[in-house]
Amino acid sequence: MAVADPTLEVETEMHRAGARFVIGIDEVGRGAIAGPVAVGLCVVDAAVGVHPAGLRDSKMLSEKRRIELAPLSVEWALYTAVGLASAAEVDSIGIIAALGLAARRGLVMLHEAGARIGESVVLLDGSHDWLNPALASPVRVKTRVKADRDCASVAAASVVSKVHRDNLMIEADAHSPGYGWADNKGYGSAEHMAAISQLGATDLHRRTWLKVTA
Repeated sequence: MAVADPTLEVETEMHRAGARFVIGIDEVGRGAIAGPVAVGLCVVDAAVGVHPAGLRDSKMLSEKRRIELAPLSVEWALYTAVGLASAAEVDSIGIIAALGLAARRGLVMLHEAGARIGESVVLLDGSHDWLNPALASPVRVKTRVKADRDCASVAAASVVSKVHRDNLMIEADAHSPGYGWADNKGYGSAEHMAAISQLGATDLHRRTWLKVTA
């Protein structure tokens, strides 16, 4: 069964309900065993216009297509940002709190770029608001299951954050070789797990997620 491309229907409903801006948010790297968790944020308004052709949830795109769409998504949106929480922070506070920390950092980036957070509603992929517990001042959040598939702002956030995080893992492959990060991007492939057994864990690994911690 074919999956429909994302639209701005949900965002448009939110604008009509009074939201001047919608901030689509999605995360990547949640299930990785190495590298940061990344949260993408994409701000749109009612006049943002047609989103890039072929935009979809990052998981439904090839790496080549994601790389092509990421700069187009940045150009399309009013603002975009990617917040990160490190592997050490994931180990220290847990993955859910780390997601909130990364998103908070992303919101700070948006604010510093000129985005009006107080006039925005966050459209958050999933069914759980993990954002507000990380904030000193709450923001308006609308959760939606499969928002990364259905909503263009969230799909754009997904693509931008995925490409950003992938690039970090490719760069890490150069100074911590042997783990295949350019290919596995920090996820637990068989080759990656074998490398950990042979070489031990690095500072980029989420040590609490590993049986091998040497």
